[in-house]
Amino acid sequence: MNLREKRVVVLGGTSGIGFAVAKAAIRGGASVVVASSREARVAEALAVLGKQADGEVLNLAEEDQIRQMFARLGPFDHLVYTAGESLQLGDLKTADLTAARAFFELRVFGPMAAIKHAAAGIRPGGSVTLTHGIASMRPQKGWTIAASICGAIEAFTRAVAVELAPIRVNAVSPGFVRTPLWSGIPEADREAMYRDVGARLPVGRVGEADDIAQTYLYLMQNAFSTGQTVVIDGGGVLV
Repeated sequence: MNLREKRVVVLGGTSGIGFAVAKAAIRGGASVVVASSREARVAEALAVLGKQADGEVLNLAEEDQIRQMFARLGPFDHLVYTAGESLQLGDLKTADLTAARAFFELRVFGPMAAIKHAAAGIRPGGSVTLTHGIASMRPQKGWTIAASICGAIEAFTRAVAVELAPIRVNAVSPGFVRTPLWSGIPEADREAMYRDVGARLPVGRVGEADDIAQTYLYLMQNAFSTGQTVVIDGGGVLV
């Protein structure tokens, strides 16, 4: 299998890992649709991606907006969901549960709504690839909400793979990756964090978005993989 003449929809495809997936899919011969809640970010992404890309602006925490988008798009081959804001970290006893529910809306119910309304438009041989993280496998203190979201998506991936068969459904579980997700941290502190975390990993560095994007392309193209989570973390769960 390859991506030549395939159509790939990347929800969250204007930044970070999703943007890297969109670029890699285009290099592989696909056309892409990228979606984000920020109009300016969609425009910036399209300026880089070129004529093989289209953009959609919508709130991925709103089911009706998701429904309307897939009604407009028509048939396509692969759905990728990478959307997410920086997660709330901290002890549960001080957690803002209203904020936590908002994270679940985007990172758990968003993928559910996307698959609910996208499945009928996925062509034979197509796939869905979701995103979570290694927090559910090796949580640290203060990661209760993050780990819960990751665990929910891992279980959802297996369940919906059974429900949607023969459409394939998989997930990617990245470790620590250099993306705009960390842009709220001052640059000097951010670079120090990358160095410190990378030095502890078996591969000796933190991940780059392009490293992770390769895994999404693999899952789109491997016709014998479904219900699986692929961990790509530089060995983070080992140390």
